[in-house]
Amino acid sequence: MRGLALALLTAALAACSGSERPPAQSADTLTQRQRDSTVGASGLPGAQGISGAQAAQDSAAARNARADSIR
Repeated sequence: MRGLALALLTAALAACSGSERPPAQSADTLTQRQRDSTVGASGLPGAQGISGAQAAQDSAAARNARADSIR
C-alpha cells in the first residue's frame, strides 16, 4: 500500500513539474563583428590579424558597393 501511494505521489509530482519555460535567450548581445573587434583591440598575440581581416573585409565591401552602383 505504501509503495502504491509513493508511486502515485511521484507520478503526480512529475506531471506538475513539466511546466513549459520560454526559450532561453542568449545573454550575449554582441554581434560577431563586435566580438571580433574587441578581440582585435586586445593585446592578445595574433589579435592584430583580426583587425587586418576586418579592414580587408570593409575594403572589399566598399569596392563591391562601388561596382554595383556602376551597373
